[in-house]
This record gives sequence, C-alpha cells and structure tokens, in this order.
Amino acid sequence: MPENEFTVIMDAKQISHALTRIAHEILESIEESDKLAIIGIRSNGDFLADRLAEMIGKIDGRKIDVGYMDITLYRDDLLTNPEHPEIKATEILFPVDHKVIVLVDDVLFTGRTIRAALNQIPDYGRPEVVRLAILVDRGGRELPIRADFVGKNIPTSRHDDVVVKLRERGGDDSVLLRRDEGVKKAKGTARKGSKK
Repeated sequence: MPENEFTVIMDAKQISHALTRIAHEILESIEESDKLAIIGIRSNGDFLADRLAEMIGKIDGRKIDVGYMDITLYRDDLLTNPEHPEIKATEILFPVDHKVIVLVDDVLFTGRTIRAALNQIPDYGRPEVVRLAILVDRGGRELPIRADFVGKNIPTSRHDDVVVKLRERGGDDSVLLRRDEGVKKAKGTARKGSKK
C-alpha cells in the first residue's frame, strides 16, 4: 500500500447500521424515553445527532429534543492554540434540567473535546445524567472518559489520521484511516534491533 493512503474502514452502509444499533441501545438504556435529549458536538456530531434523533423517533414514536454545541471556548488549549478557530453557534433550545442527555460526536480520541462539552452543559442546566455516543472510538485517551455507545472501535496510534465524511457536508458517508508509515517503520526497526 502506498504511503499516506487512506483506507475505508466504514462505508455508508456500515455507518447506517452502526447508528441504527446505537439508537436501539440508547432507547434500551433509558427507562423514561420522554426525558431523552440529544446534543451533537459541532462539527459532524451535530449531523449524527440529527440522524440518531430521527431514528429514535421512528422507533419510539416521539419527537426527540436535539441541540448543537460548539466547545471551542471551553477547550483547554484555547489560549495556546496558534490558529484562530472558527466559533460556531451553540443551540440548546430546550430545558436541560432533569433530562437524560446523550452527547454525540464522530470520533473519540484524547477525551479533551468531551471534557469541554461536559464543562459547557452546566451553563444550560443540570441534567439527570449525561451519556456519550460516538461513531468511532480510536483509543489514545488522555483523560478518564469512556463512551457509553460506540459504533466501531479502531485502535490507532497518536500519529494516525481518522477522517469522518458525512453526506451533509457533501459526498458519501465514510470513515477513513491513514496509518502513519514513519511511526510504523520506526517501530519495526526498533523491534528488529531489540532482537539482537
């Protein structure tokens, strides 16, 4: 395989199946579905939140409250980041108090994005419980954060790239992985050397 080539690890059908399974798991885990609300983390988590809410609505027969969250101002690297990130709107237009909130994002890696989201939620109220739904868990956690609902676990190194493409942003649904060839080669060399 050529260096820096992306491999498709989830196609549109697999993503659809994963989200359908997550929708069922969310409903099965919640005793009172009228308390359920979904908040998607921009960007990509917001589109996935819409899809999950639609799926759950079809299964359960009720309209699910959906909100969208931009966590940029809550990031712990905001002051040290040399780039100027684009800040998008947070739209949580329903009461959060006593709700069962399911946070939704596309990829879980270090856990810092989720921590920022958890820091933002109390600005809108005090939910009964907060759960986490993730399309792809790639490992590499820096914080003790775990997803409750996972579409696919994909172990990666810190230097690998995982890209989620969604139809709402143009193109086809897919999850792509690019392994860092330099890291792999360095590990292979180190292993060969250690055998001597």
